[in-house]
Amino acid sequence: VQLVESGGGLVQDGGSLRLSCAASGSSFSNYNMGWFRQAPGKEREFVAAINWSGSLTSYASSVKGRSSVSRDNAKKMVELQMNSLKPEDTAVYYCAADRGPYLRNNWLEYEYWGLGTLVTVSS
Repeated sequence: VQLVESGGGLVQDGGSLRLSCAASGSSFSNYNMGWFRQAPGKEREFVAAINWSGSLTSYASSVKGRSSVSRDNAKKMVELQMNSLKPEDTAVYYCAADRGPYLRNNWLEYEYWGLGTLVTVSS
């Protein structure tokens, strides 16, 4: 599976962004998908995940209530809608694919990664 993120950019404090991840290759619907982020000088951290069918989602506490993850298996797309953005949300955002049996929030367990898209939230 090859993954390409898009939708990042510069947004003001309190603004919104919708990140997209386009997948190519076979069996996209077999993968659970995750979003992670990494700020300068910090470790990669979990943001959100969605299971293969889209019926289950999981969010980090830092984004819960202001983010929503969704997927369209026919289009091989997964999206992350982020609202009420804060300067501390500034990071490179990555989507990743995992064939594990349940949703996971440990980036080490994800097999395939995109190159990331930069989100910058100005105060």
